[in-house]
Amino acid sequence: MPYANGEIRYSLTNGNRHMTAADFRRIALSLEGVEEYSHAGLPAFRVGCRKFASLASQADGYGNLMLTLEQQAAFVEEAPEIFLPIPGGWGKMGHTHIRLAAASEDGMTGALRTAWKLRIDKNAKTSRPPIWRSAAE
Repeated sequence: MPYANGEIRYSLTNGNRHMTAADFRRIALSLEGVEEYSHAGLPAFRVGCRKFASLASQADGYGNLMLTLEQQAAFVEEAPEIFLPIPGGWGKMGHTHIRLAAASEDGMTGALRTAWKLRIDKNAKTSRPPIWRSAAE
């Protein structure tokens, strides 16, 4: 069943296998044009030199997605046991946690693809040149 914006819904619930940070990284890097870099000492993922996702510390067990408020609300409503707004101001801008161990591979793929597509679309609309940073950042 598609979301209101036409995106296809993925099975969000987890089967027998727990998703890990390695799975998040593998799926993020499988998307076209994505590169990994370090942001505040944690792995982050960007396309067109702009971030769309990151991993929280290993102990936290979360991935972070940069979504619109509407996308965030749809994911949280569909699977509140998997998705939750990041506390504070970041969450009020659409930044969303995904609980890795609770997510299915299809659900994680769909969520990462949604954040990636949003970033691609925003990159296409901006006239500002990208900020180039070294891979060491």
